[in-house]
Amino acid sequence: MTAVIEGGPCIVLVDAYAAVRSLVLEFREQGCSVVRVQSTREVPFVYRAAPFVPDDFVADIVHDGDLEATVAAVAAFAPVAVVSGGESGVEFADLLAERLGLPGNGTALSAARRDKHLMVEAVRAAGLRAARQLRATDAQELAAWHRELGGRVVVKPPRSAGSQGVSFCDTPQESVAAFLSLAGADDVFSRPNDGAVAQEYLPGTEYMVNTVSRDGRHHVCDVWRTGRLSANGVVDLCDSLSLTDSGSRVVEPLGNYAFQVLDALGIRHGPAHLEIRMTPAGPCLVEVGARIAGGGIPACAGLGIGESQLEWTVDAYLRPERFHARAGTPYEVRRYCAIAGMVSPVEGVLSEYRGIEEIERLESFHTLTTLVKPGQEISRTVDDLTYPVTVTLLHDLEEVVQRDLNTIRHLDGVAFYGLDRGTGS
Repeated sequence: MTAVIEGGPCIVLVDAYAAVRSLVLEFREQGCSVVRVQSTREVPFVYRAAPFVPDDFVADIVHDGDLEATVAAVAAFAPVAVVSGGESGVEFADLLAERLGLPGNGTALSAARRDKHLMVEAVRAAGLRAARQLRATDAQELAAWHRELGGRVVVKPPRSAGSQGVSFCDTPQESVAAFLSLAGADDVFSRPNDGAVAQEYLPGTEYMVNTVSRDGRHHVCDVWRTGRLSANGVVDLCDSLSLTDSGSRVVEPLGNYAFQVLDALGIRHGPAHLEIRMTPAGPCLVEVGARIAGGGIPACAGLGIGESQLEWTVDAYLRPERFHARAGTPYEVRRYCAIAGMVSPVEGVLSEYRGIEEIERLESFHTLTTLVKPGQEISRTVDDLTYPVTVTLLHDLEEVVQRDLNTIRHLDGVAFYGLDRGTGS
């Protein structure tokens, strides 16, 4: 652990694992001491490969179930804010902020900010467009509901993330199979699923809207259009994100709807990441996380816009007067940015990638991150957690970025992946 930064404010980050290190470093660069609180005794499965960097923090407090002891340990640092470092920390961050009398979202709607069924019901109760859904605890009930609803249904874990365990089901039999695979399993945070949530499939383009709030006032930091394809048995797999100009005609209705969703869920302070479908009937929520966007999105937004949720979150907690003076100002895309995920159709032991050099020669190529390296096991890409390679594109012209996205998808496929003989398919 590092030493306390003399004279600087203290920030508490709950469940600050490696994925959110950029936010930790942003607070540190502003002269803050950062205390890490782990809301569970054990590190969730999804974070075990790379938990966190101990030297980033002045203290690491692991909550062992004794709330009073944890509150006292945190209070000793006299923090000015408690921020959730990720999805698993949302509820405990709400609780700590409330107990310490710090700016926060309260605990009354904490469960609705995590549980996807409660979330959509809270949005519906506020009079907003919301998906038809069922809290599935019984296979026969789910099959009957799907038959009555008709069409495609999405079955998902109640509290997971990264699109893990999400199934697109065209028949009641498929819905039941998806439900049975989830009902007795753990989510990515090593918690039992306790059934599943079944929702109507929402047609239209899906967007990611990233916001920061202070005192109930909301600001749109960046909006991303998702690219979709059908692969590896997944009907609607996300394969890319493209930064959308704030002048695009979809941004205003997306932002207005997003703000109403934030109000409905009691998100008055801090960052949020909303996934919204622009259906033929208008915006409709897929889900929202009361935390900063993952997947390197804030860093990429910074490349394209010059700032992101990182800077806006710091302002919201450390300089609220600056936040309020600037909130509502449309962001300006200086350079167009996209994030592409390679979609592996193979599984086995990876020996090599064939075609990396062609990707690196693309006009808008910026960076490439290899998540599965030669010699490691590679699996078929079925969610946000199984991309073997991600590529960041950056260019002054949106058309060049789109062309290069198309080229990446052309290069991807079975021939891109070399497997050790006898290990894969």
